[in-house]
Amino acid sequence: MKWSPLILLAFFTPAGAAPIDFVSEVRPIFEKHCYECHGEKKQKNAYRLDVKQTALHGGDDHAPNIKAGQSSESPLFRFVSGGDEKLKMPPKDSDPLSAAEVATLKRWIDEGAVWPDGVDVAKQEDKTDWWSLKPLKGMEHGARSKEGNFIDRFIRQKLGEIGLSPSPQADARTLIRRLYFDLTGLPPSPQEVAAFVNDKSDDAYEKLVDRLLASQRHGERWARHWLDVVHYGETHGYDKDKPRNNAWPYRDYVIRALNNDKPYARFVEEQIAGDVLYPGTTDGITALGFISAGPWDLIGHAEVPETKLDGKIARHLDRDDMVQNTIGTFCSLTVGCAQCHNHKFDPISQVDYYSLQAVFAAVDRTDVSYYADDATMKRFLELQAQRKEATTELSAIEDSLKAKLGDKLSALDRRIAGAADKKSPTNPNAHPDYGFHSAISKDQDAVKWVQVDLGESQNIDKVRMLPCYDDFNKIGAGFGFPIRFKVECSDDADFKTGVTLLWKKHDATFMNDFPNPGLKPFETGGTKDDGIKGRYVRVTAVKLAPRSNDFIFAFAELEVLDAAGKNLAKGRQVASLDSIEAPPRWRKANLTDGIAPEARSQEDKAKLQRERDDLLLSAADATIAPKLTSLKKQGVELDAQIKKLPSPQKVYAGAIHTGTGAFIGTGASGGKPRTIQLLKRGDVKNPAQEVGPSSIRAVSELAHLPVEFSSTDSEGTRRAGLAKWITAPENPLTWRSIVNRVWQYHFGKGFVETPNDLGRMGSKPTHPELLDALAVWFRDDAQGSLKALHKLIVMSATYQQSSSMEHGARGVELDASNTLLWRMNRRKLDAESIRDSILAVSGKLDLTMGGPSFQDFVVTHPEHSPHYEYQLHDPEDPKIWRRSIYRFIVRSQQQPFMTVLDCADPSMRVDKRNESLSPLQALAMMNNGLMVSMAKHFAERVSKEANGIESQVKRAFELTLSRPPGNDELAPLIDYAKKEGLENTCRVLMNLNEFSFVD
Repeated sequence: MKWSPLILLAFFTPAGAAPIDFVSEVRPIFEKHCYECHGEKKQKNAYRLDVKQTALHGGDDHAPNIKAGQSSESPLFRFVSGGDEKLKMPPKDSDPLSAAEVATLKRWIDEGAVWPDGVDVAKQEDKTDWWSLKPLKGMEHGARSKEGNFIDRFIRQKLGEIGLSPSPQADARTLIRRLYFDLTGLPPSPQEVAAFVNDKSDDAYEKLVDRLLASQRHGERWARHWLDVVHYGETHGYDKDKPRNNAWPYRDYVIRALNNDKPYARFVEEQIAGDVLYPGTTDGITALGFISAGPWDLIGHAEVPETKLDGKIARHLDRDDMVQNTIGTFCSLTVGCAQCHNHKFDPISQVDYYSLQAVFAAVDRTDVSYYADDATMKRFLELQAQRKEATTELSAIEDSLKAKLGDKLSALDRRIAGAADKKSPTNPNAHPDYGFHSAISKDQDAVKWVQVDLGESQNIDKVRMLPCYDDFNKIGAGFGFPIRFKVECSDDADFKTGVTLLWKKHDATFMNDFPNPGLKPFETGGTKDDGIKGRYVRVTAVKLAPRSNDFIFAFAELEVLDAAGKNLAKGRQVASLDSIEAPPRWRKANLTDGIAPEARSQEDKAKLQRERDDLLLSAADATIAPKLTSLKKQGVELDAQIKKLPSPQKVYAGAIHTGTGAFIGTGASGGKPRTIQLLKRGDVKNPAQEVGPSSIRAVSELAHLPVEFSSTDSEGTRRAGLAKWITAPENPLTWRSIVNRVWQYHFGKGFVETPNDLGRMGSKPTHPELLDALAVWFRDDAQGSLKALHKLIVMSATYQQSSSMEHGARGVELDASNTLLWRMNRRKLDAESIRDSILAVSGKLDLTMGGPSFQDFVVTHPEHSPHYEYQLHDPEDPKIWRRSIYRFIVRSQQQPFMTVLDCADPSMRVDKRNESLSPLQALAMMNNGLMVSMAKHFAERVSKEANGIESQVKRAFELTLSRPPGNDELAPLIDYAKKEGLENTCRVLMNLNEFSFVD
């Protein structure tokens, strides 16, 4: 007879035995059977049994694997005892546990799984023991010393350790060009170069720095760096890369914030929770464009409901983007790894990650109203708050009266909700019901049917079909209404016997094309004299309505009326040949729920509303009625005051979405955060445990306090708490991250070469002491002033060094990559600076700031998936001569000229751009339409500003390279200009390496 381990347990459990000792009895079992797969060398499913913390709490799929006092509920015990048929441990190719060993583990778990401290076989690495997670260290005298620039002391000390010295200072022409491109992204004019070179005052350089930092061009330059990091774009990306025409206010916010030198902590807080922390301000709303900056799956959100698998995946990925963008941008941590398992290297657990998702659990990407001035913005929000308060109080009173009014009030509410303007039936109601929608067909003549079961055979007078309305993609009223169809009834559910034609019984005109009815109901006509009777009523479409390269059958409501006008179909079961079941938007049940859009005049809708008001007053007693009237009047007055305000602008931002259709957000729930589950392996089909909204404990192992919330906290409170956690002075990541980023943009490389990852998988800092000193100085002394940080850096002797290697043979030998900064790095200009310089030297640069972006493309096929055709656009169009920061950024089809020059991909969070050299770049710089066009305008400009070919060539040279030509350079250019013309000479000058590089 074969005995199972579970049956044998009884024989190995002595009564009154001493408690199991972990070290002598349990650990040897783990060593013998488990360590090979779950020990120091290998950890399948991120689970190990040689470390207490992981053994008791870790593992990707079944954590916790050991439940103290509950062996039968412990996955570990079920697997080793054979209690789980799907998974047995150890694997087949290893020795199984004996019955005695299984019994020992059972007793140990049931006795409380006592695992003494300090007896682990292996010591688990402390993930918090990492330089970026430790508190910031300032300097003893350091940042607060007024004796020179402390940056240079650190740099020289490092150089001295290997016997190197700094390079000499660059010449004045090199410095002014370097400063202009670094701080404004534009070249200096010859006049500005000459003025600086000739200014011999001691503070000439500092005055230039101050002037450039005060320039409006500064914010435009540095906003581009920021927009790279947050992957800002003006189309959604994914399959249907639709435009975001209201994304630009966020871009303008960034420019404005940088120009105004907004303290960095506030800059961060506004982008995460400006509406909560700084209410009544324009920046508090437009800054929320940060949350929505990344790609967005229109199909997964707007065409698939949140209840469907694809909808759940789309929303999970959307929150993931918000989380990664927030923590990656401000803290430079790769939290996304933890959506599938505890982070392998950094102290971020799955609970931490999904807790961060819960912060954004009520937030979607949507258009939000705002005003360009704070005074109007504040007034608008005050009126909105008063209106909301009045509406809430009114709703409470109405709810108390609904019990008395029952179906009468519900019927009126349905009619009002379904009412749409006859002239423009946009059906702006918040109700998500749309109706029945057949499966999509590629064949217009495919036969589709849908039918209602009346429960029993009934006398039928007429049948009404109410069209539906879909505002998606401007489809409009009558969406899906069949072109040819028939209406029948029968007592046979299969319609094989006893079938009666209901629509114009004696007329076969149902085979003619039926025009789109809009929102006008279709009615079969009375049959009361014909004694028509049946249990089932079927509508069969024999020619389907066109959609987009395919065909469908859809309508909102099917009513079967008796002679008294009673709807026999309401609430009855519906069957169909096929159906798109995507509730609440599309489903068979919608066809008999009594809700459908109706086309009404404004007067009709007002009349319905008055009927509703009178009905409520009739049910109110003497104490409630005056309050009800007063609140109604107050609502009307507040609406009138809101209407008197100027029309607000819109910004595409992270907020509570209150739309209709599949994409209804959480607005219908009053912005209540969605429930967030920890997902096994990041799979939405495998939720493991709820982490929100009951409580949130994010990044709990870091040095400063975790951010925690309760189930009663609003979604705004959560975002505000996260923002304050990020900007806390004790958070070392935030201050190290931004200082490292700024340093990188000035020198080409950061202290840490992985600006988006300060964790263990990133690089270690080259100058950790200097990084900390700058971070502390920036946080405390500079009070988060980015302009002060820029000035400190560019005023350093380190920044002002020459980039030449002629005097640095030893430096090339000892530090060829210039890690220790013994010289300045020569830099290739980014795509925007090259394009802006081309426009600037040609005299065509339009410095108009702000507003909607210019489009250097032509859109084709806009109704479905737009094609952005750059080659069709005219480079002579003055609208595109603005700075590149104002260019409309497309995700799916990027601008070819900018892309070949290493422009950032807006679908990715770009912390550091490529600096490549390729034949394609040379070809683009020579032959691109903009280059050809601007060469012509450049020649026209210098022809006006200088007389004679020699003077014109000199002028063009100085405009492009910020210096006069040498004799050996000028002569061949003059000869070329005489032979090939000034326009071609200007084109050659813009193709010189020196034009695209900065020393």
